[in-house]
Amino acid sequence: MAAKDTLLAVLVALIWGLNFVVIKLGLDAFPPLLFSCLRFTVAAFPAVIFLKRGQISWKWILVIGFTLGVVKYSFLFIGIKVGTPAGLASLVLQSQVLFTSLLSARILNDAPVLWQKIGISVAFTGLGLIASSMINSANFLGFCLVIMASLAWAFANIFLKLAGKVDMFRLMIWMSIVPPLPLLALSIIFENGQQDAITNINLLGVGTILYTGLIATVIAFGIWGWLLRIYSANIVTPFALLVPVFGLGSSALFLHEKITTINLVASLLILTGLFLIVFGRKFSSRAIQP
Repeated sequence: MAAKDTLLAVLVALIWGLNFVVIKLGLDAFPPLLFSCLRFTVAAFPAVIFLKRGQISWKWILVIGFTLGVVKYSFLFIGIKVGTPAGLASLVLQSQVLFTSLLSARILNDAPVLWQKIGISVAFTGLGLIASSMINSANFLGFCLVIMASLAWAFANIFLKLAGKVDMFRLMIWMSIVPPLPLLALSIIFENGQQDAITNINLLGVGTILYTGLIATVIAFGIWGWLLRIYSANIVTPFALLVPVFGLGSSALFLHEKITTINLVASLLILTGLFLIVFGRKFSSRAIQP
């Protein structure tokens, strides 16, 4: 990968890592479901007016839009709102990688190789450490919700594989038209304070909507999709492992979140496990070469 493209991949990971800090700030200004609704509204419009749908089936736009946009982000935003630290959420959410591996084996008959199985075990050990440290705390519910968000993301990944080769950028823009109305309906039913949040919106609130909707979705996925068009997914996707690194670092820097010893050990285990899952097939291929 060219140096400038490597920098772009790192930039996207940085944008997505910082996004967890921005989400935390946005949740101080908006109810979580309403915030998610506003985020996808900004991501979808006016982009869909200028970007054609192309060959992406409406079936997959609706399925992935609901799974990723409504289910995943509802669990994630509510999980952070009820107490999961932003940095920890950026790490735990990446368990979608191991859930995707397990679902691929079950649904797509894509069984993990030995190194990936080791990675899954190591990552689950890290998640278990975090869970054990939080089980008696008020933040345990938030942790469980973020795990549910990562599971929803894994299902969306499976749907994406079933959809075949699609333009990731176009898909993200067009699937963003699906979540706003369901999220708005859920917000009206289950949340309070929407009118006050909109009436008293300030520059910080506007900034969080624009960052999550335009920068973290439209711009970041635009760059990511462009990189995937010119490079193999095996080259591009490992850069996503930097997201929790930037998420943990930026949360400590801007939100003053402390990383306990247990969470530090768990983070290393999870990142090691994810690394083995992502690169496991390469290790196995090298191992059997004469």
